Amino acid sequence: MTALFSAAYFPPVAWLSAATKYNTLLVEAKETYPKQTYRNRAEIMTAGGVRPLTVPVIRNNHSRTEEVTIDNRDRWNVIHMRTITAAYSASPYFLYYRDGLEHLLEQKYNNLLELDIATIAWLLKQYKIACKINLTTEWMPPLGEKGDYRYSFSPKRPYPTDSFKPYYQVFADRLPFTPNLSALDLLMNMGPEAKDYLI
Repeated sequence: MTALFSAAYFPPVAWLSAATKYNTLLVEAKETYPKQTYRNRAEIMTAGGVRPLTVPVIRNNHSRTEEVTIDNRDRWNVIHMRTITAAYSASPYFLYYRDGLEHLLEQKYNNLLELDIATIAWLLKQYKIACKINLTTEWMPPLGEKGDYRYSFSPKRPYPTDSFKPYYQVFADRLPFTPNLSALDLLMNMGPEAKDYLI
C-alpha cells in the first residue's frame, strides 16, 4: 500500500505513526514550498521546554519543494547536534544512537528534500519500519481521502493530546508531557520499544 506524505525534517511522532501503515511512502516533491511547516523544522524537548530545530533555507515565492536549497553559511547542523545532545544526553538511549545521528548531520546537504529524505530514512531504519520512499513526479491536488497525509501534520495546529499516551521524557520532573514531538524524542526515550508505541 502507498500513501502520500509531505517531506519532513525528523518528522513528528504522528507522521511516523501514520507511515507504519504503508509499504511505500510517496513524498511530495512538486508542491509549491509552504512556509512554517515540518519540511524544515523539528520540535524537541529541552530543559527550557519545546524548542524548534529549523533548517535555514533559500527559496523564492514559487519554489517547488524539490528546488529549495539549504543555507549552509551558519553551520546549522553543528548547532542542531549540540542542541540535541544537550536535550537528550541524559535520556536512556542517546548514547546508542549518538554516533549514527552525528554521522547523518555531518553529511553535506545542499537540497532540503535530500536532507528530509535522509532523516526520514534514518528514523525508519532505527525504528525498524520497512518502507520504501519514493518522490512524486507530478503535483496532485489534495485527494481528500485516506492515504493523503500531505496536509495532516502542522506545527501551527497542535495534534490532539489524547492521540498518544504519555511516555517518559527527559525533563518529566519539571515539565509536563508533550505529545507529538519529533520522532527523535520518542526514540531517545524508548529506544527499541519506540516502534511498539507507534502501532
